[in-house]
Amino acid sequence: QVQLVESGGGLVQPGGSLRLSCAASYTIRNTYVMSWYRQTPGNQRKQVATLYPSNNMTYYDDSVKGRFTISGDNIKNTVYLQMNNLKPEDTAVYICNAVIVTHTSNHYWGQGTQVTVSS
Repeated sequence: QVQLVESGGGLVQPGGSLRLSCAASYTIRNTYVMSWYRQTPGNQRKQVATLYPSNNMTYYDDSVKGRFTISGDNIKNTVYLQMNNLKPEDTAVYICNAVIVTHTSNHYWGQGTQVTVSS
């Protein structure tokens, strides 16, 4: 089974920055897509950033566009989420997702890392 381990979360003041990491046990070169989701209490999981490693195409939800950047390191098998100009509404558990296609499409999820934006 593919394992995804997130790190880098924590407490930050509004306007601050954090970089989240998602370390994968499977090479991201052969991963179809990797994404960051976030979830807050009482709300459904929301996809905020997506990376297609084959061509580095990216997607961002409007709520984070211009502030967040997703990137990948093929050597380290790690995907990052650089978060700048953080706002209180960015507070959430951030969860890494990978889709690996063999004979079928398989989704894998990390445990999540807490990001809290507060003064």
